[in-house]
Amino acid sequence: MSIKILAFAGSTRVGSYNKMLVRNAAQLAEKKGAEVTVIDLRDYPMPLYDGDLEQLEGVPENALRLRGAMCAAHGILLSCPEYNSAISAVLKNAIDWVSRPVAGEPALAAFTGKTVALLATSPGALGGLRTLASVRAILGTLGMIVLPRQFALSGAAHRFDEHGKLTDESERQKVASVVEQLVSVTESLHRN
Repeated sequence: MSIKILAFAGSTRVGSYNKMLVRNAAQLAEKKGAEVTVIDLRDYPMPLYDGDLEQLEGVPENALRLRGAMCAAHGILLSCPEYNSAISAVLKNAIDWVSRPVAGEPALAAFTGKTVALLATSPGALGGLRTLASVRAILGTLGMIVLPRQFALSGAAHRFDEHGKLTDESERQKVASVVEQLVSVTESLHRN
């Protein structure tokens, strides 16, 4: 059985370095035999989470679509931008909406028991490392199996070629190590 991995970045910016990084990682996961779907949060616009809005209108359609994509995956490959030393608003908002209860489905169905591998990149010297601790805590609280291997790529503006490919072999190997753990653990959990 081929495992299904959903890959995305916590950014909507067209030229996002985190989108580039997660696409590199997704290609490596495919080479390891995983069935990978890469999505863009730009295609899932949602209002800011508001309990009153939820009560009046329910969970937005795009949150339900994202929830469906997450529920269909065995594991998640996530690249997290760091904004002011923290998780991006668009990623936190998506998590907040997707975590809302849906009638007829188990609580936190999009999260519970799913593996997740974390990456980050930024133009700065820490490469988004500070955001990974908070993302790790949030997703772990929601019941995800947050894998220990992670990678933060510093100096993002100089790490990709004109096609969005990582240029440094040692950095590709670090991304590959994160991906290998995701594929291996996810396969082990879903072996028949």
